[in-house]
Amino acid sequence: MKQSLHIGLGQQLRMTPQLQQAIRLLQLSSIDLQQEIQESLYSNPLLEIDESAETAEKTDEVGDIDAEQPKVEIEQKTEEFEYSARDGLQQNQHSGADFTEREDAAEETLRDHLNWQLNLTSMSPVDREIALAIIDAIDNTGMLSSSIEDIMEAVSSLGLDGEELEEDDVLSVLHRVQRFDPPGVAARDLKECLLVQLSLLPETGAVETAVDLIERHLDALTKLSLEGIAKRIKRPVEEIEEAHLVIKSLNPKPGYSFSSEKSDYIVPDLSLIKKDGIWRVILNSTSIPKLRLNEQYADMVKSTDHQQTKDYLKANIQEAKWFLRSLESRNDTLLRVGQAIVEYQRHFFDEGEEAMKPLILKDLAEKLELHESTISRATSQKYMATPRGVFELKYFFSSQLATASGGECSSTAIRALIGKFVKAENPSKPLSDSALTSLLDKEGVVVARRTIAKYREMLGIPPSSQRKRLIHG
Repeated sequence: MKQSLHIGLGQQLRMTPQLQQAIRLLQLSSIDLQQEIQESLYSNPLLEIDESAETAEKTDEVGDIDAEQPKVEIEQKTEEFEYSARDGLQQNQHSGADFTEREDAAEETLRDHLNWQLNLTSMSPVDREIALAIIDAIDNTGMLSSSIEDIMEAVSSLGLDGEELEEDDVLSVLHRVQRFDPPGVAARDLKECLLVQLSLLPETGAVETAVDLIERHLDALTKLSLEGIAKRIKRPVEEIEEAHLVIKSLNPKPGYSFSSEKSDYIVPDLSLIKKDGIWRVILNSTSIPKLRLNEQYADMVKSTDHQQTKDYLKANIQEAKWFLRSLESRNDTLLRVGQAIVEYQRHFFDEGEEAMKPLILKDLAEKLELHESTISRATSQKYMATPRGVFELKYFFSSQLATASGGECSSTAIRALIGKFVKAENPSKPLSDSALTSLLDKEGVVVARRTIAKYREMLGIPPSSQRKRLIHG
């Protein structure tokens, strides 16, 4: 074969440290982000708080919405919204909202988070039972603690459809669960956990090299230097360094990002106000201090002749710029997600829970051209202060049920109707689940009795027999 040289042009997407950092900052709550900012201020002298910064407003009016409906705008506003659990409870009781749910959401477990995503995912009944069994078998680190055979046995014992369950059926569902947020959850070992996370990153040369290192040289990463690895696999050391940066950005124990510690305070990331008939989504910018480059230190790069000092300053300037851009990217994503939610659920803010529309992660992901896991990160432990109370952004998502007219109704709206019917019932003759089913049917909502029982239990409403005893007792 004759050897020859060819010159060509090509494009390649790079997984930059800035992009890795932006993804990591997006999943942090406001309180965690404040701590991250403080650590960056301590470690990088080129970053400082911009105390003289004035409020920067950013408005972006939504496109053509029904003229009879309020428009939605986005803006930034310097106003602090910090609620203690007691303050939030008082506000939400006044507005008719239930703060207890949001207090519980602040101490959400990994299993809660995965079940929430499962409820918003379209699956067959058998696949859903497999997914539930998988989620139940995940330990605190996020790894799968049961074998595929054990999961098959647990699901087969339910006898859902009479068909024999095969290993491929479980593996197919497992691969879907592993791509929930946090990515890599339910992995059977470290290699699988890291490879799942890499599969969700943009395809780049560094990511491809990282995949090769994880698949074939995982042990070498803990034993050899980057130069030694480059020599072993005969790759340029620069290529190994880029891939190593990508691997360092991965989470080997995705379950550890969820804590059972109770949060005493909720700091809303966004606020919603209505001004002149227009809904405005506002970024709570004062809970996160505005940062800037320290110009005095930055100017020293030009004035100093000491090469070591110059290299140190240049490295910290670059790191500071990455951090500032990552913060800006996080804020922009939160604003876009918040604005899209308000636009989609505007009837809820005008009329209440009964007007809540069904909304799943895929709907918002397609609208904003983002990955579903990005939407999940942007809505988990992120709160919006609204005229109806303080809500976690996840609250505005719910699965859909059919109506008699062929339309759709959200599970949140159905729960609100159940609560409304029970509140108005005759105490001496409480409504049974079958009676509630009939009442919903008259409203045009087709719901099975067992679904009514499940929603009633979620609302903390006892069965009709117990409610009657409570009245007479």
